[in-house]
Amino acid sequence: MKEFEGFRIADWAGKGQRAKSQGIEQIQSIYWKSEIRNCIVRHTLSIVVADQPGELSRIVGLFSARGFNIETISVGATLDPQWARVTIVTRGDDRTIDQICKQCARLARVRDVQDVTTRPHIEREMALITVNAQPGLQRQEVLNLVGVFRAKVVDISHEQIVVEASGNKEKVEGFIEMLKPLGIHEITRTGRIAIGRLSNVEAVAPADEEEVFAVAAS
Repeated sequence: MKEFEGFRIADWAGKGQRAKSQGIEQIQSIYWKSEIRNCIVRHTLSIVVADQPGELSRIVGLFSARGFNIETISVGATLDPQWARVTIVTRGDDRTIDQICKQCARLARVRDVQDVTTRPHIEREMALITVNAQPGLQRQEVLNLVGVFRAKVVDISHEQIVVEASGNKEKVEGFIEMLKPLGIHEITRTGRIAIGRLSNVEAVAPADEEEVFAVAAS
């Protein structure tokens, strides 16, 4: 093997190959980070806005102008009656959602805008479901599902029952799927609401929710 100024040619070739490999890995890492940032995912936005006529329509207008569909929207009062909290669930890539948040923050009478999806948080929604429940086995099956999913019976007649289910999106939808074979007459669902966790660590799902998911999947 030839040598040049004390270095073997094979050593130069090996170093060049390693540098090439490291360069490819860096390019791949940048590419995948870009792909993750540009993928379409669900985002939950929390917006504090003045409780005045027309403020909600201005916020919704930002989404419609960009062709974004709002999956759910919920509006409620805060501790200060002059301000309301708007919780919006939509889908989009991180970059576009970030731009929408900045545009919302620039609106007059908007005090705070947060994408709570990027931090540990708790999400909840509620559903009121009217389901067929004839006396006998059908009614008992409905009541069994109500117990498993920690739901509530809020109204009852000779042929139907109105139940209330609350929890995260997966739990509510799992409950609805289990009731469908029994015959659902009507569903009313709230928009999603969210609040940041007290700690910076995502909590593990409670044991009762894990049991619920297992039943829904079976």
